[in-house]
Amino acid sequence: MTSENNSDRRNIVIFDTTLRDGEQSPGASMNLQEKLAVAQALVDLKVDVIEAGFPIASPGDFEAVREIANLVKGAQVCGLARCVNADIDRAWEALKCAENPRIHVFLATSAIHREFKLRMSQEEIIQRAVDGVKRAKGYCDNVEFSPEDACRTEIDFLCQVVEAAIEAGATTVNIPDTVGYTTPPEMTKRIETLINRVPNIDRAIISIHCHNDLGMAVANSLAAVAAGAGQIECAINGLGERAGNCSLEEVVMAMRTRSDIFRADTRVVSQKLVPTSRLVSKVTGLKVPRNKAIVGQNAFAHESGVHQDGVLKERTTYEIMSAESVGFVKNDLVLGKHSGRAALADRIKSLGFDVTPESLSQIFDEFKRLADIKKEVYDADIIAIVDRFSSNQRRSADEDWKCVSYELSCGSTPSPAIKVVLSHCGEEKSATFNQGDGPVHAMFGAVRQVIGLPVTLKEFKLEAVTGGSDAQGEAVVFLNVENSETTYQGSAISTDVIEATFLAIVDAMNRIQRARRLRTK
Repeated sequence: MTSENNSDRRNIVIFDTTLRDGEQSPGASMNLQEKLAVAQALVDLKVDVIEAGFPIASPGDFEAVREIANLVKGAQVCGLARCVNADIDRAWEALKCAENPRIHVFLATSAIHREFKLRMSQEEIIQRAVDGVKRAKGYCDNVEFSPEDACRTEIDFLCQVVEAAIEAGATTVNIPDTVGYTTPPEMTKRIETLINRVPNIDRAIISIHCHNDLGMAVANSLAAVAAGAGQIECAINGLGERAGNCSLEEVVMAMRTRSDIFRADTRVVSQKLVPTSRLVSKVTGLKVPRNKAIVGQNAFAHESGVHQDGVLKERTTYEIMSAESVGFVKNDLVLGKHSGRAALADRIKSLGFDVTPESLSQIFDEFKRLADIKKEVYDADIIAIVDRFSSNQRRSADEDWKCVSYELSCGSTPSPAIKVVLSHCGEEKSATFNQGDGPVHAMFGAVRQVIGLPVTLKEFKLEAVTGGSDAQGEAVVFLNVENSETTYQGSAISTDVIEATFLAIVDAMNRIQRARRLRTK
């Protein structure tokens, strides 16, 4: 990492859209408590703007934006709205109690969208954009405008729309590569053209929102910054529609590591990138690939003997940033059953987690239980325990189903037989199931029989948290409600993979029931 003076670097606004565009990733929906946990993590990370949701999209989205607006301090809270009066009014209703609210209005501008989606002329588009910005401006000063599909919009028309939006009161103009189609040279030229040809461009921050369909979201965002953009819209772990968005952790560390090139930085606390990534991965059920840049498990791993020798002699021979700078702990401290509470607390803190004394007591008990089963407990095991306990706290509800016990009998020839016992509002219910293709299918059938929800098992994943035959296993299930395209995710961790499956299925079922209760409410 370069060591030049920070004074000559521009500050780039980080606009995080994990809770809005990121949640649109298939299977990545979060409940209210999980959204609040992610929002607080983003505040701790010191992102500048949190796009909390699309308030008019659903009652759940409205409620989440409103709660985040009420509770979050230290970052701007943003709500998305089409250039439609009802959308903008609904967004303000959700945002009005925020410490620093922002309304983000958008309208498609490309020829293909004008012709096939909107059926509007260029003049109508400009008028609709101006009207939308003015209505939002009537509620708050902080207004962002996005010409959707800007990178496929004719440059002359894009300049006209941007100028009109700024004149109407937009303080940020966002240039979205909505379908991930552009390239870095094209992006550079587009931003430079806007700067040179839009006469009032100095009255607004130029933002960029890049999708990753061709794998260039980060590169395109950095090209925009180099050309003069002052805000990047991105998401933790690169979550988002289709192939995802620009990855927050990658673009932040690229600017920080290559400040000699970009002459730009952010206020992001980079040491919190890995804990935040893990939290988002946990609540969405979308795993981070081992080779993912910055936050992947292998991002700072060296297996080649030549590389190992070089790193031992001088870290910078094969590492362009330190593991500690993004939130990893360089050496994987191994704890065992003889380790004490203080050692565990110190390790939890160094891994980036903050737990209360009451929480620590329960986590320590779980740690001791695991240490009796395993010879060694690694950092990944400790993270899993903290995550599991935190998840249980976030998901606890009096009306939730709780796992009591299960009995399973299966072999290579006969169909598996299983009995499950669950409790609901203090009453235990059981069911037996003796058909299906394997123990997972049987477990799902038995739980569905008890709870009685019309769901299908869309996807099942099982991964070892650490290596070895005694590793904890994380089960993740995705359930579909019949006659609906909505997918609900559940996850759980245990050294017994069947128990983890049992807990994960019930977790997903509880999510469905909570969503139904919210809609009824």
